[in-house]
Amino acid sequence: MDWLARFEREMMAAERARSQGNEGRARVSARRAAGVVAQVALARLGLDTRQLTAFERLQLWQQQTDLPPRLHEVLTHMTMRVSAAYALPPDVDLLLEARWLADTVRDA
Repeated sequence: MDWLARFEREMMAAERARSQGNEGRARVSARRAAGVVAQVALARLGLDTRQLTAFERLQLWQQQTDLPPRLHEVLTHMTMRVSAAYALPPDVDLLLEARWLADTVRDA
């Protein structure tokens, strides 16, 4: 299965969870989808991340030098912990940002 199919499978799960009112599950699936994108981006840098979790891939990608500011910001959101109320800042939508990551990597 190619990376876009794996990404879309995770995003469908994220969108389904959100439509069912399960925002926590939606965030988990969006992060997993972003982890698929991170694996592709890191492979292009010569890094084999198959043994890492999606979250570890996102952290590793975030640590790369010379990232454009918007990419660094999105990766920061992807690795951000939720508040005690299980929420992210109101302007952060991991589903939209996962799609942005996929578009960025696909178009690179």
